[in-house]
Amino acid sequence: MKKKRRLNIKRILIVVILFALIIVGAVLAIQKLTHKEEKVTEVKEVAAIEAYGYTLKENATAYYKKLFKQLEKTLNEKEIDEEKYAELVAQMFVADFFNLENKISKNDVGGKQFVYLNYQNDFEKFAMDSMYKSVESDVYGERNQQLPEVSNVTVTKVKQASYKYGENTDENAYIYNFEIEYKKDLGYQTKGSLTLIHNDKKIEVASMSEESAK
Repeated sequence: MKKKRRLNIKRILIVVILFALIIVGAVLAIQKLTHKEEKVTEVKEVAAIEAYGYTLKENATAYYKKLFKQLEKTLNEKEIDEEKYAELVAQMFVADFFNLENKISKNDVGGKQFVYLNYQNDFEKFAMDSMYKSVESDVYGERNQQLPEVSNVTVTKVKQASYKYGENTDENAYIYNFEIEYKKDLGYQTKGSLTLIHNDKKIEVASMSEESAK
């Protein structure tokens, strides 16, 4: 009798285990059918100006892509028009930094490649704690947040002047005022000023202000 009971218990356990496996398998199959696989958004570089280290991402706006082509043309000339170069750097920095619509997260800070190399880390931290602080993640392409898209940037050269940064001084730094147009006014900054300095053959952004320069 005891042996028979043991056999019956074993049979019941086997049936229970098989039943449990069937249920688990069915649940997994249903999940696979009803839930699409989440794909992480990958943004590729589609162009580069290698001699200067500038790159263009595929999700850049049509306006920014147009500026990039102008920059590429300017820097490929035998004799580079420095004022045109400085103007484009100012426009592209503003166009990328203030355009949040195409940013993947608050860590995806625009305009960084135009910032003076030694200031880039501090600039990135500043941006993430201010302008980019409220940018929601769009890693899976499901963000519904309304964010600004820059449609045009107008820059006006104010002057060239001496500018001290760290232990260095640029005697011919460029001072620009800028005005921003957005596809839709969401209350973001629309004007300000930039200081651009020379760093070897590159012209880079050294400071930005919400006030226009005089």
